[in-house]
Amino acid sequence: MADISRKSALERVPRDLRLDLFRGIGLWMIFLDHIPHDVVAWLTLRNYGFSDAAEFFVFISGYLIGFIYAPIVRAGLFLAALKRLLRRAGQLYVAHIMLFLLFTAQIARTARRFDNPMYENEFNIFNFLQHPDVLIGQAITLRYKPVNLDVLPLYITLVLAAPFIVWCLVRRPNLTLLASAVLYGLSRWFDWNLASYPPGTTWYFNPFCWQLLFVFAAWCGAGQVARIKDLIWSRTAMAIAVAWLLFALLIVMTWHSAFLESLVPKWMIKVIYPIDKTDLDMLRLTHFLALATIVTHFVPHDWRMLNTKWLRPVILCGQHSLPIFCLGVFLSFSAHWILTQYTKGVWEQLAVSAAGILVMIGAAWLLDRAARVPDLFVDVLESDAPKPAIEIGKA
Repeated sequence: MADISRKSALERVPRDLRLDLFRGIGLWMIFLDHIPHDVVAWLTLRNYGFSDAAEFFVFISGYLIGFIYAPIVRAGLFLAALKRLLRRAGQLYVAHIMLFLLFTAQIARTARRFDNPMYENEFNIFNFLQHPDVLIGQAITLRYKPVNLDVLPLYITLVLAAPFIVWCLVRRPNLTLLASAVLYGLSRWFDWNLASYPPGTTWYFNPFCWQLLFVFAAWCGAGQVARIKDLIWSRTAMAIAVAWLLFALLIVMTWHSAFLESLVPKWMIKVIYPIDKTDLDMLRLTHFLALATIVTHFVPHDWRMLNTKWLRPVILCGQHSLPIFCLGVFLSFSAHWILTQYTKGVWEQLAVSAAGILVMIGAAWLLDRAARVPDLFVDVLESDAPKPAIEIGKA
């Protein structure tokens, strides 16, 4: 029985297409948000609430960690989970370093081609070009990061800690979640964060704070959310979630309307601001959780739209999130310099935004087709190969 449970724990779990869908939406939002002054970016979440695509990725990643690896650890295969997650962290690290080198080269070439040093300063690579011998070491240790390259280092640290997080969740899930909340509170109180470069700076995404969302998501993915589902999707909880989303929408709209700003009491503004992204402000966290509560209620795992051709492009992007994220970083800078060097008209903004998303969809389609080739190739080889006279198991 133990061998059967271990075998079932290592089997591939069925995909929840909702996760791929929202991860794909998050990738599109990140691409659009990284294009300054893009009119299409008004479609993204950050313009209508406190949270944005960053919460999407951290939560989905944590949920998948708990969902996939908790059964493996429960089956007594902690080392197998450790090996898989360390390998994944290594893949993320290599992807980050390659992205760093290519992205830096892209910006440097653009700055020279158009004789515009603004790009070097805007994307924080001027010092790197002046002192590459120093900053390459800082980049390898994840201390130095150009603009828009802060997410992957956060993800790397969380994946490195994931085996031990899952091990604790399997044994003491509620205590582990409590410990995560205590670490979040202490890190905000004592300003704990990882050092960055130049000296005196810290990581844009504080891993001591963002781990709370990651651990909570893993807690849900490990099966604990089923115990409180009646509370989460009760009428009272849904009403509170809707009210909080509407409140966040009103506050965000005050950034664009003087009339709406005049309706908000001054004391409330002092309490709300600043909404800290680095340390995962509680306003951001609760806004995302309220949004997740509403969305998961109206989009069940068997939602029929998930298998339609209309959502297939965004789901494909979500299924290949790492390469599509890296591609999106390049595309967002390309769109930025096109609009900067030539024109910033509305039609041009619509064109480069649509073109970037189409390129991401095309790349995801190619990756999906490429992923199918090895399986088909192996099947052909096995079908054409001569059968051995004596099976190995019977030799």
